[in-house]
Amino acid sequence: MHFPLMALLCLEALTRPSIWAEPDSRIPEGKPAAIWCQGLPGAEEYQLRSEGGLSAWGRPERSRARGGVRFPIAAMTSRTAGRYRCFCRSGELWSEPSEPLDLVVTGMYDTPTLWVLPGSLVTSGENVTFYCRLETVTNTFFLLREGGPSHAQGSHGAVPAEFPVGPVTSAHTGTYRCFGAYSGHVWSFPSEPVKLLVTGEEAPNPSLEPTDPAPDPGEYGPSAPAPAAWDHTAQNLLRIGLAVLVLVALTCLLAEDWLCRWRTREGAGRAQGSHHSG
Repeated sequence: MHFPLMALLCLEALTRPSIWAEPDSRIPEGKPAAIWCQGLPGAEEYQLRSEGGLSAWGRPERSRARGGVRFPIAAMTSRTAGRYRCFCRSGELWSEPSEPLDLVVTGMYDTPTLWVLPGSLVTSGENVTFYCRLETVTNTFFLLREGGPSHAQGSHGAVPAEFPVGPVTSAHTGTYRCFGAYSGHVWSFPSEPVKLLVTGEEAPNPSLEPTDPAPDPGEYGPSAPAPAAWDHTAQNLLRIGLAVLVLVALTCLLAEDWLCRWRTREGAGRAQGSHHSG
């Protein structure tokens, strides 16, 4: 029975915990938020760190079926925005850091203007370009589609940022907004939504990709701070594997116990038969 326990401890020491934000990784200024960190079952302590120097500690509440630790943020500000990672501890062993979570504060300063050419109603196979402009000078813009990733583009002065997209398919249909960024994690108010409707035949393997390569995300800040999702499949596979190890160990113990009892009964039977024959 020692092998499954040792395997569990080793896996906890090597497995990265999951990290995500609620209700989203982009939070308007002044609104509450929370960062979740979740490791393997049995984690005793969690630590949350930001690149800006903020850190917090927490222990999981056993009453929570979800597990993990929730780190609340009372009100989003430019100070609480940033890149976060978390760690978990089991015994004396600390995990590897989680994947980074880019927490963005929005609603700072002005509101950009978004439009699309040649229009918001296009035929499958056409190319379109989104334009985002902000009166206040900034050099980074983000285009987001509801339910999809974000794309970053640079701009100089008051020149609109251009987001070429295409050839478009029905998968590009959706509602778009853009933001201006004053730093990697401090964004403007969102623009008014622009709805793109693509009609006609659907092309295979659709994707929303700019026709020109976007700038290096490291140059302008986070490229796609979408809501973080916990990978249930990996966690479930790990639990199943550990359960199999435990069942194998129990089966071996039961088989050994049964064999021992059988040998004892067999020996007693032979001794009794020898006594009667004598």
